[in-house]
Amino acid sequence: MRPLDALAKVCADVRPGEPAEGVLGVEPALVAAPKDLAEAADVMRVAAEKGLAVVPRGAETRLDWGTPPERCDLLVDTHRLDKLIEHTAGDLVAKAEAGLPMEVLAERLAEHRQRLALDVPLPGSTVGGTIASGAAGPLRTLYGTPRSLVIGLTVVRADGQVARSGGKVVKNVAGYDLGRLFSGSFGTLGLIVEATFRLHPVPAASTYVTCAVSGPEDAHDAVQSVLHSPVAPSAVEYIGPGTVSVLLEGVPDGVAARARQTAELLGENAEITDSAPDGWGRYPDGTTLIDIGAPPPALPELLTLLGPEVALTWSGSGHGHVGLAAETPPDEVADVLGRLRDVLGRHRGHAIVRYAPEGVRGEIDLWGPVPALTLMRRVKDQFDPDHRLSPGRFVGGI
Repeated sequence: MRPLDALAKVCADVRPGEPAEGVLGVEPALVAAPKDLAEAADVMRVAAEKGLAVVPRGAETRLDWGTPPERCDLLVDTHRLDKLIEHTAGDLVAKAEAGLPMEVLAERLAEHRQRLALDVPLPGSTVGGTIASGAAGPLRTLYGTPRSLVIGLTVVRADGQVARSGGKVVKNVAGYDLGRLFSGSFGTLGLIVEATFRLHPVPAASTYVTCAVSGPEDAHDAVQSVLHSPVAPSAVEYIGPGTVSVLLEGVPDGVAARARQTAELLGENAEITDSAPDGWGRYPDGTTLIDIGAPPPALPELLTLLGPEVALTWSGSGHGHVGLAAETPPDEVADVLGRLRDVLGRHRGHAIVRYAPEGVRGEIDLWGPVPALTLMRRVKDQFDPDHRLSPGRFVGGI
């Protein structure tokens, strides 16, 4: 039986792929959109029986991250998996399907004055895609990334078997922690179908304190003065060129007092506003996006290296992004990337290219040194022994 016919027997929404649906230029032979966990498991089982290479797709907001798949026999589209399965407000826990847009999840939770403290820079991002890419915004300073907030995960393995970890309460730590393992896995270990998150109350008040800084040392001093103070920021961001902004949340009187204290720390240029400054929570402009990370003290060297003309955001957690303009030639991208890795490597940091034009991708190593690569390959072999899940999309050709 042809793969198309076999898939159509277990999933109502199956069709041939189209050129416009290509993953970094690799056109899918087939597209299937399961409606629930049972259909997703059947689709993955049939894919295993037919030896199909599978690439998951959410809203395509980060489908151009990573490297092209070696092949894409089946694109599994999660747009029909769009339910908020359960919201236990009293326990600050929610369970959602992978295709649910993050904005819709936020709206549903806000009805109960709760939130998933995970601001995502790209509108339209889905639950599954956000976990698979490990994406997070400024709130990571206080709340962390998806791997910090996922307390339970339901996935379908390469052979079609359903695997679960975690539970419906924050204190549950039993089982294999799939949430941490699958965060940032780029669809190479299994198909994410459902996720359970721990939530936080929506703060009664929030305020931004923003100031201009004059250079690398000034920026570093401003960030450090806030991080080592008792003002307890929810987020601290450097937004190039030359802006440091602090988000404070809590009860109105407390936020007002902490905002005044933060403004004193940042100096006479500090402004207190209700709205975020330009560039807050967004990726810097450019056709090449480089994900960077290192301990916060690396900031002065980073700014000195890049200069004021390169677009940059940098979180108080020591994580940020560099954007290189469209006209940057491949050899210059490679030079900037190499120098970034030299500087950040001295701090045990990283510089990973998330997306870049095709001509640039062919001239650079997107991932750079990965000390844990041998371990990652063993995990891949365990979860996907035939290497059919997003083959070649991840570091080291995983």
